Amino acid sequence: MQLLDGKSLSQTIKEELKTEVDAIRQAAGKIPHLAAVLVGDDPASQVYVRNKVRSCEEVGFRSSLIRRPATISQEELLEVVETLNDDPDVDGFIVQLPLPAHLDEDAINLAISPQKDVDGFTPVNIGRMTLGLEAYLPATPNGIMVLLERYGIETSGKEVVVLGRSNIVGTPMTILLSRKRQPGNATVTLCHSRTRDLAAHCRRADILIAAIGIPEMVTADMVKEGAVIIDVGINRVDDSSRKRGYRLAGDVDFESVKAKASAITPVPGGVGPMTIVSLMMNTLKASQAK
Repeated sequence: MQLLDGKSLSQTIKEELKTEVDAIRQAAGKIPHLAAVLVGDDPASQVYVRNKVRSCEEVGFRSSLIRRPATISQEELLEVVETLNDDPDVDGFIVQLPLPAHLDEDAINLAISPQKDVDGFTPVNIGRMTLGLEAYLPATPNGIMVLLERYGIETSGKEVVVLGRSNIVGTPMTILLSRKRQPGNATVTLCHSRTRDLAAHCRRADILIAAIGIPEMVTADMVKEGAVIIDVGINRVDDSSRKRGYRLAGDVDFESVKAKASAITPVPGGVGPMTIVSLMMNTLKASQAK
């Protein structure tokens, strides 16, 4: 069984990005600048944003963190987005999700300039991706594609099952893996909460991508011998034996599944670091597009 170590690979890619940024600095060029908007005090969001800012520092990017209270109005947040759209020094920015319930995430997303959409969520970038045109790809699916490519996982002609149909991971994942390129050329099945006999679909998969948000839902009896398992989930599970009172678990029961898998991502340390490094890659691309 091969461990698909996203943490280690992301460090390698960060070193590659740092080399590029050092060359840009020596040539007196534009240093990439990523901004992040954090609304409220959600603990998980604070951790994600802190990791993104730290990654920027590691590769030599400039970073800005814009904090706003959870009580911010829709109009006020739209003004923040518009200010970042108009700031020529900011190459790309993200609005960290989820937002407080009174805010319209779709409206905020639609307000982000496609040229600065380094999370790859706006309709323009999703549409260009669907057509196979140059685009800022969604960070998590693109991170998975890079992981598959760098570890030499063959996707052409393979049966891929994606669990979860979110616009952030599941749906774009199916598009990227079915495109006529490498990695890609796979036969992809998208499963979700209404799928009948989910386990039967999973057992057909040469590559199984779990992004359904249910802790350890995928068990060994659902996995074909020799399958490649990509676990996108990151869930807090109560655990009184741990000092912090919980443990992190993926959507896959790692301990039971690893014996059958030919390759598998851990949680944490698998897809998560690749999502962040994909965001870095998009930011460098946005900086060079000017």
